[in-house]
Amino acid sequence: MLTGLHPDAKRLAETAEAILPTSRRRAAQREIMSWEGYAPTPLRALPGLAGRLQVAHLWCKDEGSRFGLGSFKALGGAYAVREQIGSKRGSLVVACATEGNHGRSVAWAARRFGAQCIIYLHARVSEAREQAIANYGASIRRIVGTYDDAVRQCAVDAEREGWTVISDTSWAGYEEIPRSVMAGYTVLTREIVEQMAGEAPPTHVFLQGGVGGMAAAALADLSEPYPLAATRYILVEPLDAACLMASLRANRPIRIEGEMKTVMAGLACGEPSPIALEIVGAGVSAAIAIGDDLVVEAMHMMAAGGQGDSRIVAGPSGAAGLAGLLALRSNEEACRALELGRQSRVLIINTEGDTDAAAYRRLMGAGRP
Repeated sequence: MLTGLHPDAKRLAETAEAILPTSRRRAAQREIMSWEGYAPTPLRALPGLAGRLQVAHLWCKDEGSRFGLGSFKALGGAYAVREQIGSKRGSLVVACATEGNHGRSVAWAARRFGAQCIIYLHARVSEAREQAIANYGASIRRIVGTYDDAVRQCAVDAEREGWTVISDTSWAGYEEIPRSVMAGYTVLTREIVEQMAGEAPPTHVFLQGGVGGMAAAALADLSEPYPLAATRYILVEPLDAACLMASLRANRPIRIEGEMKTVMAGLACGEPSPIALEIVGAGVSAAIAIGDDLVVEAMHMMAAGGQGDSRIVAGPSGAAGLAGLLALRSNEEACRALELGRQSRVLIINTEGDTDAAAYRRLMGAGRP
């Protein structure tokens, strides 16, 4: 756990506006909200879990129904594909590397808007996730190695073949499309602000890590209605893939080596997106690395419902926000440092439902907390 960070409201506002300006975020929101099938995902109050965790209020933005694709990723990759189709003449071939959800979004948008699609998967991506992508007509290419290896191979092949890479992570010379992906993600933050109208703002917001795109988008779009003076933003990552935490500690991008074995497939990323890291570094108050056992416990808690709570189907990456809250609540010193207590109003985001149904059933059969 990394506390003692120093979020800077002025630096966050300037960095966010430079990388992901308000005009770009609003354009993405207008476009996506005009699509056939668009509907806001629910913001669920969880008074039962709030009482159990000894906080005043707990809300969960539940992305499991987003465009029928099961995750918030339906917003980012799809919007970037739509932008590229609108800006280029002739046939378009889009390509990306994915742990599953981003690739499904890109493949769905390619079929919907009229592009060819090639998706790169590493060895640990499940067959169920592969089939879900292939169902949208994408060509699948398997590579040996990790997600980050797949990102690199996709970039090399796309350069040679003239394809357009639709990635949620940036690198030197490749930033505009990841900015579009992040702009698409802000649809969910705009919905949150509208759905919480009339409520006191959250005091703590837990954001999943990965390469940092969703966290950066949320910070850029939420920090105006929920400023750093009133709201603490807390990053959550897997223990074996905490590249953002390592980067925040070192004050520079850090690459994590190894297989990054975790049930949180969507967060198993070894390298941060540099442009996302700039925003995240300006805005988060803490970073928490969590183990798989705690995530499975959080999945069970969300699925149980009761005491006024809706039952929520949360995949492992989706349950990471609640797992981060569980980890923090068990650390009295960190709670004091972050002023998390009985008066706190907490927001978490269920970023995915059971996007791999077999894996979800297996984990839910692993025992209850």
